[in-house]
This record gives sequence, C-alpha cells and structure tokens, in this order.
Amino acid sequence: MISTFRWIGIAALGLTLTGCVSQDQYSALKLERDRISEQLMSAQRDASTSASAAAAYKNQLDAMGGNSNTTTALVMNLQQQLAATQAERDDLNRRYAEAMAHAGNGQTALSVPLTNELTAFAQQYPDLVDFDSARGIVKFKSDVTFNTGDATVTAKAKDVIDRFAKILASSSASGYELLVAGHTDSQPVHNQATILAGHKDNWYLSAHRAISVATELTKNGVNPGRIGVVGYADQRPVASNSSAGGQAQNRRVEVLILPSSFRPANTAITAGSRKEGRNAARLNKDGSVPAQPAGPVINK
Repeated sequence: MISTFRWIGIAALGLTLTGCVSQDQYSALKLERDRISEQLMSAQRDASTSASAAAAYKNQLDAMGGNSNTTTALVMNLQQQLAATQAERDDLNRRYAEAMAHAGNGQTALSVPLTNELTAFAQQYPDLVDFDSARGIVKFKSDVTFNTGDATVTAKAKDVIDRFAKILASSSASGYELLVAGHTDSQPVHNQATILAGHKDNWYLSAHRAISVATELTKNGVNPGRIGVVGYADQRPVASNSSAGGQAQNRRVEVLILPSSFRPANTAITAGSRKEGRNAARLNKDGSVPAQPAGPVINK
C-alpha cells in the first residue's frame, strides 16, 4: 500500500516534469492518492484495535491463571453451601414427617400453658386459623390469608399473625422452633399475572406464601433463628383435590411448633483449617470480596 502511494507521487512528479496535464487528470490522480491514504490510515487503526484486543485477552487469561486459588476457593465455598442447604432441607422434611405422623395419644405435643394459649387463639379466629394440639400445628387458611394469585398477607390475616407472633415470642413458647410450610392444591398456576409476579408454579407459590408468613412473625418479635421455611406445593394434601372443598383445605400455610434441637456451631478453627479456609471464608457467592461491616398463592 505504501509502495502504491509512492508510485502515485512519482507519477505526479513525472507529469509535472514532462509537461502540463489536464485539470481532470490532475484531479483524478489526487482523488486516487487521497483514497489510498485513507485506506492506509484505516488499516493502521484496525491494527491498533486488534493489538489492544489481543492485549486485553492476554490480561484476562493471565488473571484467570493467577486467580486459580480464588476460583478453587469459590467452588469449595459453593459446594459447602449446597451441602449445608441440602442437609437443612433434609432435616426439615424429616421433622415435618415426624410431626405429621404423631397422632393424638391422649397428650398434647406442646406444654399445657402454650396449648391453652393457642387453643384460645384459634377459637378467636375460626375463619382463618385451625390448631392441631396433638401435633402442635397452627394452620392458616390460604383463601383468607392471601388474595387469589398472590403471596402478600392480607390486612386481616396480618393482624391475626401479629397476635400469633406475640404468643410465639412469649416465655411459654421460647423453647420451641418453628417450621413454616406452604401448601397448594393440585391446580397448576396458569394466570399470567401470577406468573409475572414470580409465582411460576405451585412450588414457588407455596414457598413464597410460607416466606410471607415467616416474615410477619419476625417483624413481630420472633427470633428468625428459630424459623425454618419450606414449600411443598401440592405434594402433601390433607384432602382430595377432586372437590372445591378439598382443594380449599389443601391451600394452607402450616406453622409446626417443634421442640428446639438447635445447637450453636463450634466456631473454633484449628491452625491447619484456618489456612485452608481463609479464601473461602472471605468470598461472596459470586466470588467477590464482601464489604467489611460498619457496625455491629394459592388460588390460581
């Protein structure tokens, strides 16, 4: 390209030396020179861009290679979180099954004072609450607790749950843990408004409703460390889904009141494990370094 440019210059000089040329010939020659000059500059820009991109890719590769320890720590961190979550869910499922299998045997599942409080509570709100004293389960009827296709607690149900929270936060219930379990009927979610709200199917819907009830409990003094949340969709029916009445019974949020088995984890770290876990302990789920703290539905 440079050689061509030089040739045009030489040709122009030759024409100048050998005699006059027409204005058209001169203009055409000048345009050709300008065109080739622009091509040259464009090629130079492309080469510069390519070099910059290559350098950027190289830097990324170098960074990936240099951060192999961080990547490994992130993978280990995620694996540990997954294992812990699965173990917690397995424990919740086991305890739920045990509570549901505990048939009445002439005794109550809870202390007498707490049983009496919850019995009076359920009698005060019979349209919204059922209390199974043999199993220690308080059931909130979804058709009253939530609007159709929604997981937001209604104003009426919120007042009742607030009253329930005060019982759970009292000294008579302090020795118990709480498992909040959401359930739906077998009708699939099909309303687009419900789906767009995030309740994609009965699994999401049951879990979101359970979370809403748990959130109301914590807002009113119940320690979140006592609460577990699980959604069972339509997998744990208490009545036949072949009738409207049965479906209504299956749409519910249960609060299982269970003897506490919580024990604080041993936070002691040995010298060997401290070095191995240093990177994992400092990673967020996305691999970023956490900031240091500044201070201490459903009817479809």
